[in-house]
Amino acid sequence: MAEPIRIHTPFTEEDSRKLKIGDSVLITGEIYAARDAAHKKMCEALANGEKLPIDWQNKMVYYLGPTPAKPGDPIGSCGPTTSGRMDAYTPTMLDQGIKGMIGKGSRSKEVVESMKKNGVTYFAAVGGAAALIAKSVKKYEVLAYSELGPEALARLTVEDFPAIVVIDCEGNNLYETNQAKYRTLKGY
Repeated sequence: MAEPIRIHTPFTEEDSRKLKIGDSVLITGEIYAARDAAHKKMCEALANGEKLPIDWQNKMVYYLGPTPAKPGDPIGSCGPTTSGRMDAYTPTMLDQGIKGMIGKGSRSKEVVESMKKNGVTYFAAVGGAAALIAKSVKKYEVLAYSELGPEALARLTVEDFPAIVVIDCEGNNLYETNQAKYRTLKGY
């Protein structure tokens, strides 16, 4: 197995275009947590001509809802949530400059087309490894929408956050290519 590719944020379109499906990465820097409730608020703000709480240019968004931190830890378990819950909002958010998304599960055709248009990479974090992923988080800070609790917009400072490229900015999709291998099995 190849050594993981080390990525440092900010994450640019040029960085995104270097990655291919199946690449294992370790992310260091700042990533931003937001789930569907925060995405809805941001899209509503944009529709009303309002400014967003952060500039999303060359940022990565991580779809998660963290558990409360134990004393002395910056965050509790912090595994990925199902990314499809953000699909209705994702093209609008990608137009704001996001270049990387981290979550789990497949994405809609509309999201993949927006990724191709905007030069965005979609990474999968391993579901079920939330406690292990939390070890890569060095700092967690709520930035906006604190009333949403674990769905608030937050900044995470991470070191060697593990992920896999599952859809690259050309639209190549590991979920599709890997599943296709098994569709030819008899009886399935």
